[in-house]
Amino acid sequence: MTARQAGLRDIEVKTVRFDGRTVRVCVRPGRGRPLLLINGIGASLELLAPLMYALDGIETIAFDVPGLGGSALPWSPYRMSGLARQIDRMLTSMGYAGAVDVLGLSWGGALAQQFARTCRERCHRLVLASTTHGSLMVPGSPFVLAKMFNSRRFTDLQYLRRIAPTLYGGEVRRNPKLVENHRSLLSRPHWRAYLYQQLALLGWSSLPWLPFLKQRTLVLAGNDDPLIPLVNARLMAKLIPRSQLHVVDDGHLFMITHPERVTPLIRGFLAEPATA
Repeated sequence: MTARQAGLRDIEVKTVRFDGRTVRVCVRPGRGRPLLLINGIGASLELLAPLMYALDGIETIAFDVPGLGGSALPWSPYRMSGLARQIDRMLTSMGYAGAVDVLGLSWGGALAQQFARTCRERCHRLVLASTTHGSLMVPGSPFVLAKMFNSRRFTDLQYLRRIAPTLYGGEVRRNPKLVENHRSLLSRPHWRAYLYQQLALLGWSSLPWLPFLKQRTLVLAGNDDPLIPLVNARLMAKLIPRSQLHVVDDGHLFMITHPERVTPLIRGFLAEPATA
């Protein structure tokens, strides 16, 4: 059994339909307010399985972005605001009527910010990991970013081994085994779905409205992230009024390769009383 198959062995995976759309979702039961996980670019929900296990006891929800994994491919591109409203309707179709906490990873962190703004009554607390405020960010190396947008990394292990240290940084530089583990959780995205995700981020920026977010927010960032330099997380934490920043001694993939390092912090943040 591969790591990808084993990762979902006791997680309920199903298909939900709403507004003519078909979306694959998974739920790991737990207690308290549900935590919605939003994935990085090109990744299906299998990639989030290690994080769901590390958050044992908290009810976690994950889904495939349109066109990825088991979710139907839309005919045309979408905007972040439209996708945020789709998530709202997806939660309703799954029986979640109240607010949820939201954790966004990388590309998913941008969508999480948009969800917090567009569907603010739905978003109770916000966790932003290895993510950006969009097109106005302080960019990493253009050579590194070009590798990120090449979907070959999903299918060619040798290519991924070669680029992973400069692409992801952190412990991936020192431990080649992490690259193989990461690859085992990936599946090749449809080229059009991958393009749609890139187009959704093109020209998008949360920078003008970050000061107006009402949610308490935890910003997590690696100190060796070639894709999204640490200065971006510092700026986001400064602009979001009710936020705190935690810097991890790792690279871009710390939430996937070593979720146990930050899940105690996430648990504590989500459990804090509203008056804290």
